[in-house]
Amino acid sequence: MSTSNRSPSSPSSSPEFSGAVLLCLLAMMNHVALTGGRITVSLTALQMGLSTFKVGTLVAVFAVLPMLFSVRAGRWVDRVGIVRPLVIGTTLVAIGTALPFIFQTQTALLIASCCIGIGFMLHQVATQDLLGHAEPVQRLRNFSFMSLALAGSGFSGPLIAGLAIDHLGTRTAFGLLALGPLLSGIGLYAMRHQLKAVDSQLSGAKEAERRRVTELLAVPALRRILMVNTILSGAWDTHLFVVPIFGVAIGLSATTIGIILASFAAATFVIRLVLPLIMRRVRSWTLVRVAMATAAIDFMLYPLFTDVTILIVLSFILGLALGCCQPSMLSLLHQHSPPGRAAEAVGLRMALINGSQVSLPLTFGALGAVIGVAPLFWAYSLALMAGGWANRNPPLDTDRKP
Repeated sequence: MSTSNRSPSSPSSSPEFSGAVLLCLLAMMNHVALTGGRITVSLTALQMGLSTFKVGTLVAVFAVLPMLFSVRAGRWVDRVGIVRPLVIGTTLVAIGTALPFIFQTQTALLIASCCIGIGFMLHQVATQDLLGHAEPVQRLRNFSFMSLALAGSGFSGPLIAGLAIDHLGTRTAFGLLALGPLLSGIGLYAMRHQLKAVDSQLSGAKEAERRRVTELLAVPALRRILMVNTILSGAWDTHLFVVPIFGVAIGLSATTIGIILASFAAATFVIRLVLPLIMRRVRSWTLVRVAMATAAIDFMLYPLFTDVTILIVLSFILGLALGCCQPSMLSLLHQHSPPGRAAEAVGLRMALINGSQVSLPLTFGALGAVIGVAPLFWAYSLALMAGGWANRNPPLDTDRKP
């Protein structure tokens, strides 16, 4: 099928932007601050003697505020373009990491959680909106770069924070994390002329009138994409939340549990290295359905084994399955978004993801105390099966070459 078919969210001629790799690296620097900041905020709060409830609240703020405001942020990006959100988002992340470096107080940690969460969300909405306004093949390549960058920062952020806290203290850890958004800000300044030029090319999409978010959900293809994306994101969060509980239940050490989770992170990085080659031969929806089926089987098998080697293999396979979906999901999201509302659709996707990050740990934490850990794996396996069955006849992927 010819690639002459345009994404509904794209203007008649896609803007020329050659800085996708650099923009993904800037997003990676901010993501290091986010992933490392979660750990540093929680451990700093514990060292200050705060209750577990207060620590949980501080960590939840990272996801709660983006959940509440990401749709509005998307509408704002559609209206004003990508330059201001990129700058403001990076500035907020810098403030959020620098403030606890200066003031080690409960208030500083709360402000840090707010600024880092909101700032990274703003930067991501604008970045994904820009990367999505490209020709279909280039769009997939852009999101592959983004996924690879975030996989790297998802692994390195907690590692940097953990090593810094152990050897240099929490204050210095925040100072090191602040270098990421500062370097990202320098990168944005270096790209300012190119970003402003792209903004002017996208100006036609900024005049879209305000509409209700329910109109996005009324688009059948978009509704399916958001549903599948939420289920896959929930599988990611379920694994990260339930595996430590399962590991403790079967007597594994913290180091062993960390190795199991690290194998998952390593797999997401590995699959994203080869993903551009895979996506040239496999349609997006086919890739998503295979990933959902693989993840469902993986979750079904997980609680049946206690051997560490098998658990590492299962974790690695799950990482391969879930790690391959994000570029396809983001590309499909832009493909089916209404004209001038791509950033709003990205914001809605982020709201749903952050909602699952808040609700799933609370729900599974309560259920786990009643029914045990194994049924949690099986329950989410059934959710993945149901999602795959509901999308057995997905919308046609019209933006790919044969």
